[in-house]
Amino acid sequence: MKKILLAFQFLTIIPVKVKGDISEKEISRSANFFPVAGALQGLLAAVSALFLSKVFPLEIVSALVVLILILSNGGFHLDGLADTFDALAVKSSGDEKADRERRLAVMKDSFTGAIGVVSITLTILMKYLFIKNLFLINAPLPVVLSILFLMPVFSKWAMTPAMYHGISARRDGLGRIFIDNSSVNNVIFSSAAVIIFYILIAVFYPGRSYGPAVIALFFVLFFVLYAFSFFSAKFCERKFGGLTGDTLGAIGEISEILFLMVVSVWLQHSI
Repeated sequence: MKKILLAFQFLTIIPVKVKGDISEKEISRSANFFPVAGALQGLLAAVSALFLSKVFPLEIVSALVVLILILSNGGFHLDGLADTFDALAVKSSGDEKADRERRLAVMKDSFTGAIGVVSITLTILMKYLFIKNLFLINAPLPVVLSILFLMPVFSKWAMTPAMYHGISARRDGLGRIFIDNSSVNNVIFSSAAVIIFYILIAVFYPGRSYGPAVIALFFVLFFVLYAFSFFSAKFCERKFGGLTGDTLGAIGEISEILFLMVVSVWLQHSI
């Protein structure tokens, strides 16, 4: 239970108090339950969309769902996204080691630059447009709600392969604890959680047959996000010397866009 509470503490604004001493291994193993924390955010988004859709037009519903998702984690990952892109905007001097140190310094700076603001704006805009598109293509409301529920589940899971395949760019910080202590068990257990949530949605979804197409969708989502997570870890290793908490947040945010992108393509060909 402590590890689940830690996952909520790290990924949401829920005021969770964890009693007793917390070891680095316990912190690292809380990554097993990142999809569970994502499920809570997804449930909040889905329930909000259900009730808001009875009152407001789809444009406002889409915007409010994005806002609710942001507020559910305090915009923490968007901040990491902005810091990551500000750091990537640092021009190369030809000295790789010096460039990495400069990028890490920019990432640690509390000031958000123009590139960071643009990255946040585009991320929010793309999520809004993709969610709005779910309504525009006349996807049944239960399908839309299922997608909104699963989106944070998959995006929070996507951080765990990055931790496993990556190295830490710093010798301090919370991100270092997760990355240095990550193991294949984190990937296995977090993947199992994603599979369970996906199956639950399939089993309890009313009035629709979940056949090979939906099974195929799961594997496509799994492959796309795992590949993105893996290559992001290697990219960050080249640019920053490894991963940080900020880059993990960026991976989570971009994973949500990729999730919506894949699902939108699938819906266009299945409805």
